Amino acid sequence: MFSYRDDLTNVGRAEKVAGVPRALPLALGVVCGIALVSLAGCAVGPDFVRPTPPPVDRYTQGTEPTATIVADGQTQHFAMGARIAADWWRLFNSVKLDNVVQESIVGNPTLQAAQASLRQSQDTLRAGYGVFYPQLDASFDASRQKFSPARIGSNSSSSIFNLFTLSATVSYALDVFGGERRAVEGLQAQVDVQRAAALGTYLTLVGNIVNTTIAQAAYREQIKATEQIISILKEQIGITETQARAGTVPYTNVLSLRSQLASFEALLPPLKQKLNQTEHLLATLAGRAPVEWDQPHVDLSDLTLPSELPVTLPSELVRQRPDILAAEAELHSASTEIGVATAALFPSFTLNGSYGQNNTSMNGLFKSSSNFWSMGADVTAPLFHGGTLWFKRKAALEGYQQTLATYRQTVLSAFAQVADTMRALEHDAESMHAQSQALETAEEALRLIQANYQAGVVNYLQILIANGQYHQARIGYLQAQAQRLQDTVALFMAMGGGWQGANDDKKDTSSTGGGKFPPP
Repeated sequence: MFSYRDDLTNVGRAEKVAGVPRALPLALGVVCGIALVSLAGCAVGPDFVRPTPPPVDRYTQGTEPTATIVADGQTQHFAMGARIAADWWRLFNSVKLDNVVQESIVGNPTLQAAQASLRQSQDTLRAGYGVFYPQLDASFDASRQKFSPARIGSNSSSSIFNLFTLSATVSYALDVFGGERRAVEGLQAQVDVQRAAALGTYLTLVGNIVNTTIAQAAYREQIKATEQIISILKEQIGITETQARAGTVPYTNVLSLRSQLASFEALLPPLKQKLNQTEHLLATLAGRAPVEWDQPHVDLSDLTLPSELPVTLPSELVRQRPDILAAEAELHSASTEIGVATAALFPSFTLNGSYGQNNTSMNGLFKSSSNFWSMGADVTAPLFHGGTLWFKRKAALEGYQQTLATYRQTVLSAFAQVADTMRALEHDAESMHAQSQALETAEEALRLIQANYQAGVVNYLQILIANGQYHQARIGYLQAQAQRLQDTVALFMAMGGGWQGANDDKKDTSSTGGGKFPPP
C-alpha cells in the first residue's frame, strides 16, 4: 500500500464576516471530514512488492573461484560478501588517477544532466502532491455591460452598467478509489528511476576514467617498446646489408628485415592515434575541450593491482546495481499504472464551493446585499466508453508483465557479467603468468647472448635478434598487464561501484525521501 502523510493547517477559529452564512464554515468542515475519510481509504490496483532475488548464492558454474593464481608475483583474492569501497579507484594507489576522477565528477556535463533530471523528477513529485489538498482560487472581474430585458421576455428598455465581482472558489477531488494516490506513487517511482539513472551515470563515468587512464598508459608503453624494436631492426638491416655486400649472407635476409621493419612502423600510427583518442576522451569526461585539458601522465608502474576484490552476494547485488534498481523502479511505475487504470473504472467525486460579492460600484461591493455563495458535490460515473477504459486496464496489466520480464533479464545479465568478469580475472592471471615467463625467458636469453658476444662466441646480429624478441615479449606483457587492470575495474563496476557507501551519512533530505546519491 502506498503510504503518505498530509499535514493539515489549523486555520484557527472562523470569525463571522458580515453577510457570511454560518452554513459555509460548516460545509467546509464537512469537506475536510470527507477528505480525511477518502485519504484513509484503500487504493485499487496491486500494491507493489519488490521482486525477490533469484535463489542463487554464487555466480559461476562449478567451483566459485576464491583467488587467482600467482602471476608476476601478484594474486587476487575474491572476498565473498565483502563491502565495496565507495572510492574504489583509490585501491590502484595513484594520486594522479584520483585527481582526474575527482575533477571529472565535478565537471562532467553528462553527470550534471543526470542530476538535473533527478531534481526535475523530484519537483514533479512535489507538484503531484498538490492533488491531495483543496484547490483554492480567487478572482476579481470588472466589466461594463449592456443588458437587454428582451432576453427574459421583458419590453423594458435596455440598460448599461458596470459590474464588479470579487469571488473565491474551492474544490476538492475525493480520492475514494485511490487513482490519484496511485498516480503520485508512479511519480515517486519515476524519481527512483532517475536516481538510479544518475547513479549509473556516476558509475559509468568513474569506470570510463579509470579504464581510459589504464589504456593510455598501456598505449604509451607499447609505443615506446615498438620504437625500440624499430630502432633495433634498423640497426640489424645496416649490419645485414654490409654482410650481403660482402657475400656472407643472401640479400633476401635484407629484404626480410625490411619487411619486418615496415610491419612494425605500420603499427605506430594506430597506436599513436589511440593514445590521442584517450587524451581527448579524458578531456571530454572532465568537461573540458581537448585544448584546455592539462594531460596527466600516468604510467602502468604508477598503478597498483588491487589484491582484495570484494564480491557482493547475489541477493545484495539486486539491491545495489543501478541498472537493476532502475528496472525495479520501472516495474513499480508499471504497477501504479494498473491502479490508475482500475480507478478510472469507478465513479469520481468532487466537492466544490464558492463565495463572493458583486455590485455595480466598487463602494457597494462589500455590502451584505452583494454576497453570493454556492456549494455542492459532483459525481461522475463512467457508463459506456466503447471498451476504452477496460482495455486501458488490460494494456496496463500487459505493460506490467513486459516490465517484469525486462527486470528479470536485467538481473540475469548482471549476474552473467559478474561471472564473466570473475572468470576473466582468473584467465588474466594465467595469461599474465605466461607472458611474464616469456618476458623472463627472453630477458635471460638476451643476457646470455650478450655474455657470449663479449666472449666472442656470437656475432652482434644475434644480439639484435635477441633484443627484438625481448621487446616483442615486453609488448605482450604490457598488454596482459593492462587487460588485468581493466578487468579488475570491470569487476568493481559489475558489483555496482560501491556508491551505497558514499553517502552513509549523506542521505537524501528532499521531501521525496529515500535513496542515496553519489558525492557531488
